Parts: sequence; C-alpha cells; structure tokens
Amino acid sequence: MKLDILAFASHPDDIELGCAGTLIGHIAAGKKVGIIDLTEGELGTRGTPEIRLQEAEAAAEIMGVSVRENLGMADGFFLNDREHQLQVMQKIRQYRPEIVLANALHDRHPDHGRGSELVTEACFKAGLKMVSTKDGQGQEQAAWRPKVVYHFIQDRLITPDIVVDVTPFWDKKMETIRAFRSQFYNPDDSSPNTYISSPEFLNFIESRAQELGHAIGVKYGEGFSSDRLIGVRNLFDLI
Repeated sequence: MKLDILAFASHPDDIELGCAGTLIGHIAAGKKVGIIDLTEGELGTRGTPEIRLQEAEAAAEIMGVSVRENLGMADGFFLNDREHQLQVMQKIRQYRPEIVLANALHDRHPDHGRGSELVTEACFKAGLKMVSTKDGQGQEQAAWRPKVVYHFIQDRLITPDIVVDVTPFWDKKMETIRAFRSQFYNPDDSSPNTYISSPEFLNFIESRAQELGHAIGVKYGEGFSSDRLIGVRNLFDLI
C-alpha cells in the first residue's frame, strides 16, 4: 500500500495532540494517511501499554487512517542509532509516502526531539540504495525518500513555518484525543494526576490552536516546522 502521508510519533497520543486535525483534513480530501507510533508509551504514569494500544486503535478509527502500527521501541530509552533507523526505514520503504510528519524538533519530553531526529535521518537514508532493508517476506526493498519532512508542534511553542487551518475538523480532532481515556482528563478516573491529565491541559491545547489559527485568520490551526526552506511553484498556492 502506498501512502500520501505517513506520520511518525514517539508515543501513542502524540499525533492526536499535534496533528490529528491536519491528518483528518487530508483524509477528507481523499489522501491516504498512515501512523507509526515508535513506542507503546509504557513508562506513562496512567494506563497500561495494552490500554494505550486499544486507545490508539480507537483514535485511528475516528481519524479514518489507512494503517496504524507500533514499532515497540523502548519508551524513554530508544536511540537514534543504526538499529532503530533501519526499523523506521523499513516502514518508509514499505509505504513510500510523499510527506512524512514527525515529532517536534525539540520539546519538554526528550523522546520527542530524539524521535524527530531518528525519523529525519531515517527518511534521508531510506533513499540510499546501498542501505539494505527487507520487507516482512524477506524481500529486498527498493530505496524511497519522502519529498518533505514536517515537524508538528507539541508542548513547547516553536515558531511554525506552516500553519494548517483545521477549523472544520476540530471537533473530530478532540474526539481522537478523548479516545485516550486513560491519559487525559476523565472525572470518573481515580488514577494519579499527571501534567496532561488535568482539565487545564486540554484548555491549553485548544488555546494553542486558537493562537495559531488567529495568526492565519481562522479559528483553529496546527503548526509545523521545517529544517529546510519550503518552496512553491506558484504564489497562489500560498493563498
């Protein structure tokens, strides 16, 4: 299966918080979208890896993505090394996306910046035919390099290079976040409180989206940064 967009994230729920509105909008426009979570988020204070996988599947169904997988890397301890890069490269070559979305370039959680670096390097090396990877049947994979990698903005505000209008898809985005019932505010849950489980955190998510949306004259926006210049063929593509 070839995908138009493949979004990678260090933890289940990173995608929902950072770029679910963008993915939902592109799916509505007929694009094929997939998600690859690097870890199961097993170091999280609330929930369990099994629960979070179930929640990730529920969120994927709400979004309508074509595929969602988890690479099972070690939460908190995965590295940007050859072994982990090859895992990511195998998925890039399997799904051959035109666009890859990845974690923030740097953030409050160290896994986010490390995941960003891992995916960025793997995207480049996936285009090198002399680097060998095999598919699930043991067949050699052809080299493939996505055209661009964009990084969604997470906890720390990074000045975006792009803001996507997600106003029509905001309610569905919030539905995907609420699918992670073990992680975010739930008045019926007696689990220990965490930074992201307070009602104020969800208010922050909405306020951030409103701030980004305001910058481009819409109600809600999601921001992305790029480590290279963004080019267009026609100025009207920017309107």
